[in-house]
Parts: sequence; C-alpha cells; structure tokens
Amino acid sequence: MAVPRATGVVVDRRYRDHRGPAGHPERPDRLSAVERAIDAQSEHLTPVAARPASDEEILRVHDAEHLARITQAVRQAPLNLDPDTYVSAESLAVARLAAGGAIELARQVASGRLQSGLAAVRPPGHHAEAGRAMGFCLFNNVAIAARALQAEDGLERILILDWDVHHGNGTQHSFEADPTVLYASTHQFPYYPGTGAAGEAGCGRGAGFTLNVPLPAGCGDAVYTGALQRLLVPVAEKFRPQLILVSCGFDAHVDDPLAAMQVTGAGFAAMTAIVRALAEATCGGRVACVLEGGYAASSLYEGTQAVLSVLTATETPPLPAPVALTPGGVLESVVGRVAQVHRGGHPRLGGI
Repeated sequence: MAVPRATGVVVDRRYRDHRGPAGHPERPDRLSAVERAIDAQSEHLTPVAARPASDEEILRVHDAEHLARITQAVRQAPLNLDPDTYVSAESLAVARLAAGGAIELARQVASGRLQSGLAAVRPPGHHAEAGRAMGFCLFNNVAIAARALQAEDGLERILILDWDVHHGNGTQHSFEADPTVLYASTHQFPYYPGTGAAGEAGCGRGAGFTLNVPLPAGCGDAVYTGALQRLLVPVAEKFRPQLILVSCGFDAHVDDPLAAMQVTGAGFAAMTAIVRALAEATCGGRVACVLEGGYAASSLYEGTQAVLSVLTATETPPLPAPVALTPGGVLESVVGRVAQVHRGGHPRLGGI
C-alpha cells in the first residue's frame, strides 16, 4: 500500500500568547483556521515540537542591539514599536518560539527524518530586518532557520521562496550579498513595504541571487503559476538548492482584506505542486514551509489545506499546464521585465 510522504507540522498553543491591540489583523485567532486545516489531515502529519530559539541562533541574523530592544520593549508592554508592529508581555518568548519552531522543522527536513512540512508559527518574520522590527514581524523566522541549516547541518545552498503578498524586505537584505542563499519573491508591487523591484537582484558576490517578481494588483492563479514556471524554476534548477524554504503567506488569496490579489486555494495547490516537483528534481524533495501572512479565515484555511494536500500526496501531483504568454498580457510583461534583469546569468529565462 502506498504510504504518504513524511510531512511534519509545528503547532503550539503558546503562539496565541502574542497579543496586540483590539482589531489588529495579526491576531491570535488567525491560527484557528490554520489548525482546522491541519486537524483535517492529521492522520498524515507528524507533530514537530517547537522550542525557543537561542540568542546564538537569533544573532546569526539580527544584531545584538535589536535583541536588546525587543527585550526592553516587552518589559514595557503593551507597546507599539511602529504603527503596525506591537509587543505584549509574552511577545519575546513567543517570537523565540516562532523562530525555534521554524528551525526545528527545517532541520528535521534537512536530516531526512521528514520530507517536508509546515510550521504554523506567529508572529510572522519576513519583514524583520537585522536591526529593526516591522510589518508585524519581530524576528525573521525563515532567515534564522536558513542560517541554522548552514551552521548546524552543513547545507551550502538554500532556496527561499517567498510567496507572501508583501515583499520580504528583511529576508532579502539578510542574504542579498550571499551567493549561498537564493531569495525569490512574488509580491504585489508597488505595495508595503515598498521594496522588491525587479532590478533588486542582489549585490556584491550575491549579484543575481535575488529574484524579485513584482506583480500588479489583481493577479490570480495563472499569473502566479506562470511566473513560477517561467522564472523561478529555471533559476532554481541552475542553483541546485539542497533544501527549499517557503515563506508561506496566504494573503495573496482573493478573500484577504490587506491586499488586492486573486489567488484561490487551487492556485496555492498549483504553486505547491511546482515547488514540490522542483524540490524532487533538485534536493530530494526537501521542502519546509513557514507561515507568514494571511488575514482572512478562508485564505488561511484554504491555503493551508492546499499546501498540506500537495506535500502529503503519495505521488507527485500533476503540474499545472504551462501558462501561455499572451501578447500584451500581464504575465508577458512581468516575465519580460524580470528576465531582462537576469538575462546575463540566464540567457533563455522566460521560456519553458
């Protein structure tokens, strides 16, 4: 009898202890929808215990002053660090637990104990800079996990795919000069935080190892999957990652109140199928997803259900048919603009 892939999940009630002002979109009950989707597939999932990230693990990404500021802010909680980002009395402990949960999942996938998984953590992380909390984020969970894989597991090449609707400025800046981490992002542009133009392609030794795919508002399943097929896949195949981390936001969903994209649950399934196929072709199928945004219960439930259904499938799910480049269409424009930036390293980028 066929056996589902070993897929792990990080779930911890303590993630609800990070609490903000009434009405804030990044609220504890976001996790209720995620956990309902996890519970529906629990027989195929392996629990992974979260644990707090250590100072050493956090300081591979963040500077000591940043950690000290968060520590002090929590002592004065409740407190807003900026108009979007808050701390409560338990926020430092919960943020450590979010980073530690991401590390534990990623390391179990890297070791082969799991083939894939999803860390349902909060607060999210991809906006957190080395020295600044912002955009609901305190510590950069995915960046911390990537550095842990390099320091503790000896991985030399990691792909971080960020499909949250907002650009992951903190993650990009953590790795933009580093050729060992390929950072790729699809995001609504222009939009918060204002970074992520196609021309932001890395610097120094990392030039060419940042792949930004800025998308206009209103893009749906076809544009997202087409962009991954025509831009991410060929760049990643050349890079040959040893593990894929996904900054797994669900705020590009059609129901999300903080953005203006039109992705559906089927779209997230198609995107995950592309990532799984890419992982199986390059790194033994190793994929670790870490929750970022998503602010409607329907988007969080449908997105989580879609991702886990694809990751746990016994057989590799069928890939979506290649999306055609319609002359004058949005996808053609996006692919052309990004391909022009990266054509020096990828002369045929944009074709299939």
